[in-house]
Amino acid sequence: ESLWTSFADGRVRLRIDNSCPQTPITVHQMFKESLEKYGSLNALASKKNGKWEKITFSEYYCLSRKAAKSFLKLGLERFHSVAILGFNSPEWFISAVGAVFAGGIVTGIYTTNSPEACHYIAHDSKTNIMVVENQKQLDKIMQIWNRLPRLKAVVLYKDSIPERHPNLYTMEEFLELGDDIPDTTLDGIINSQKPNQCCVLIYTSGTTGKPKGAMLSHDNITWTSAHCSRAGDMQPAEVQQESIVSYLPLSHIAAQIYDLWTGIKWGEQVYFAEPDALKGSLINTLKEVQPTSHMGVPRVWEKIMEKLKDASAQSGFMKKKMLSWAMSLSLERNLNCSSSSDLKQFWTRLADYLVLAKIRNALGFSSCQKHFSGAAPLNTETLYFFLGLNITLYEAYGMSETTGPHCLSGPYIYRQHSCGKPVLGCRVKLVDEDTEGNGEICFWGRTVFMGYLNMEDKTKEAFDEDGWLHSGDLGKLDKDGFLYVTGRIKDLIITAGGENVPPIPIEDAVKKELPIVSNAIVIGDKRKFLSMLLTLKSVLDPDTSDPTDILTEQARDFCQKTGSKATKVSEIVATRDHAIYQAIQEGINKVNMKAANRVHCIKKWIVLPRDFSISGGELGPTMKLKRHTVLEKYRNEVDSFYEE
Repeated sequence: ESLWTSFADGRVRLRIDNSCPQTPITVHQMFKESLEKYGSLNALASKKNGKWEKITFSEYYCLSRKAAKSFLKLGLERFHSVAILGFNSPEWFISAVGAVFAGGIVTGIYTTNSPEACHYIAHDSKTNIMVVENQKQLDKIMQIWNRLPRLKAVVLYKDSIPERHPNLYTMEEFLELGDDIPDTTLDGIINSQKPNQCCVLIYTSGTTGKPKGAMLSHDNITWTSAHCSRAGDMQPAEVQQESIVSYLPLSHIAAQIYDLWTGIKWGEQVYFAEPDALKGSLINTLKEVQPTSHMGVPRVWEKIMEKLKDASAQSGFMKKKMLSWAMSLSLERNLNCSSSSDLKQFWTRLADYLVLAKIRNALGFSSCQKHFSGAAPLNTETLYFFLGLNITLYEAYGMSETTGPHCLSGPYIYRQHSCGKPVLGCRVKLVDEDTEGNGEICFWGRTVFMGYLNMEDKTKEAFDEDGWLHSGDLGKLDKDGFLYVTGRIKDLIITAGGENVPPIPIEDAVKKELPIVSNAIVIGDKRKFLSMLLTLKSVLDPDTSDPTDILTEQARDFCQKTGSKATKVSEIVATRDHAIYQAIQEGINKVNMKAANRVHCIKKWIVLPRDFSISGGELGPTMKLKRHTVLEKYRNEVDSFYEE
C-alpha cells in the first residue's frame, strides 16, 4: 500500500513508527470505547424554546446507529458521501457519525456556499444523501438536484417541509426509515471497516482554483482526536468533563476535529451556539455555558477585543482608569515571567480579583482553563490584549491535510508568537532554508491525510518522494523545537529588484500603530516599491454581519484625537479628511522607520470605502483573508500606485 491515494475506496499505508506505535482504530471502535466509560454522561446540549435539551453518550450512539440504518435504507453506497449543509447542531453530529457507521464518507459544505459551489462538492464526492438545515439551504439543493444523478434523498433538520417532494424527509421521518434494517446488517458493515480507509472529506476553501477534497482516514480522525487534544491538555471526562461551545463551521477541519471527534474521544459536553453566533450572540452562549475550553479563529478573538474596547471607550473615567491599570499589570506579569517584588505580585493579584475576573466572567470565560486560536496567524495586538486580561491564547497550527492541529501550544508548551511544538509522534522539517532560517514547513505523522479525492496530480504535488507533506507555509524553528510560522510562500512578495518581503509583519505593525485600521494589505510583487490598501474599523450590521459605514467607537476615538469630527468611513474617504490622512501617514512613517531595510518601506497607500467581509469575497468562510481576491477586486486602485 502506498502512503497516498486519490480514490475514495483506496487504502493507505499508515505512518506508524516508534514515536507513534498506537494500534489504529476505526471511528466506531473509538465511540464504543467511550460508550463504556461515558455512556451516562451528557454529550450534546442544544437550546429548544429557551431551554437546554441534553442527550447522553448512550442516546447519541443509539441515534447515530438509527441514522446509519436510515442512510442504508435510502441507498447510501460504500465510500459514497453524505453531505451536510447547515449550522452546528446535534443533527449535524448524528448524521456525520451515522454516515461513517454506514460505510459512507461525511462531507461538510459551508452554509455560505452558492448553489453552484454545492453542486461541485456533491458531484465530486458522489453524494447519495444530503442533510440540510433549513428552507434557505434546501432551496439551493432544489436548484441543482436534477443535475445530481447520484443524489437519492434530502433530509431537512430544522424547518418543516413546506411542500411534499418525493425523497424529501424531515429528520423525524428519516430516523424511522431504517427500523426494519437488522442490527446484524449494520454490524457487518461496521466490522468490515479498516482504519486506513477514508471516512471524512474536508473541502479546502479553494482560495486558488477548484476546492480540493482532502480525504481523511479513520486513523487520521481517531489518532488526532486522542493525541493532539492531549497535547493541548484537554482532559478525559474521568478526570474532568470538558464543556465546549460549538459554533465555527463544521465543514472546516478545526471545528470538526475539536467539537465533534475529540468530543466523542474524551467524553466532552458540547453545547451548540445559535446560528447567529458570529453576528454577536456567541458571548451570550459563552456566558450561559461558561465552557472549560474555547477555540476561536483570530477574527473571533479580534471581535471580542473590539467589543470590549468599545464598551471601555463608552464607560466613565474611573472605570477606564481601573481597567487600563489592571490590564497593564497583567500584561507586564505575563510578558516578564521573571520574579517581581512581593508588592507588585500583590497588586497584580488584587487587580485580577477586582477587575479582570469580572471581565472574564462577563465574556463567559470564568471557568475557561484553555483558550485556543487556529486557522490563521494571530497578531500581536490581540495576543497582548488578552494577556492583559490574564488570558493566554494558545496557538495551534496545521491544515485540512493534517487533520487540523499538527503543532500545538498549551499550558506546558508555550512561547509567545509561536504555535508550539509538533504533537508527540508528529514531525516537522524545514526545506530550502534561507540565511535567517526560514524554510518551507513539511509534515510527517499520523495526522497526514490520504490524498485529494479524484486529483492524482495535486496529491503527488503535495508530497515529496519520501512522503513528507509540503505545506506551502514558511516558518522557522528555535533551538528548543518551537515552530514560528512566518507566512505563505505564495504570499511572499518578491519586488522588481528581487528582494523578498514577508507581508504579515509589516501589516501587523501598521495595525498596531493605527488603531483605526481594520485591514492592511501590502502590495509589491514584481513592483518597484511597496504600497498598501487600508480599511477602517466599522460597525457590523447585526443581521448580515456586513460592515456598515459607521466607524466603531475605537475608530471614532482615534478621529477625535487627531482633531477630526468624522463618524463615517465615507466622510473620511470622500473628503480625504486632512487630519486623519495625516495621522495615517505619520503612523506609516513610524513603521517605515523600524523597517528592516529601505525595500520594506511603504511608499503609497489608499483607504478603501468599505471593510472586508465574507459577502464581499475578501474573506473566506473562517474569516481568512483571500489576498488573491483582494488584488483582483481592487486592481484599479493598485495600478494607480504604479502609474508614472
